Amino acid sequence: MNAPIDVSAVTLHTPRLTLRPWQMQDLADFYEYARVDGVGQMAGWLPHKNIEESRTILQMFIASKTQFAIVYNGKVIGSVGVEKYDESFLPEYADKHGRELGFVLSKDYWGQGLMPEAVNAAADYLFEKENLDFLVCCHFIENDRSRRVQEKCGFHHVKQAKYTTRWGEVKDEWISIREK
Repeated sequence: MNAPIDVSAVTLHTPRLTLRPWQMQDLADFYEYARVDGVGQMAGWLPHKNIEESRTILQMFIASKTQFAIVYNGKVIGSVGVEKYDESFLPEYADKHGRELGFVLSKDYWGQGLMPEAVNAAADYLFEKENLDFLVCCHFIENDRSRRVQEKCGFHHVKQAKYTTRWGEVKDEWISIREK
């Protein structure tokens, strides 16, 4: 079952990164990577059309209290969200507490091992401090970068599902689990 989560007062540190709650002053950094073609599509959303769209989404991130901004050398370069998972896809976990991790990283920082570092930090926090039993992570079948991040972070595929993107395309995705 989905556990209640509030990370609005949580800051995590890794050797290279800080994961912290989003702030309105992150807007320019957020828009900078969210508008780039090829970034959001891998997570089911289209590039942001303008800074006002990014502002609206950033306000939702802050209000949700479930989103970490990833900061590298003083700049926000991505995010890790602690989302509710679709419980109907995983009835075998109904008696355990979990959440779904979603992540995105600026294209400028791909291939440097930063996302596994961020995902592992968030997962460690959620297991150790929030006492979750499991985490869900999903990726489109063709998204090898997300697959590799999830494998490096100890997630294993459990089943395939259909996912409808924000632009209405139905895509095949892997649902993966990491248990405590």
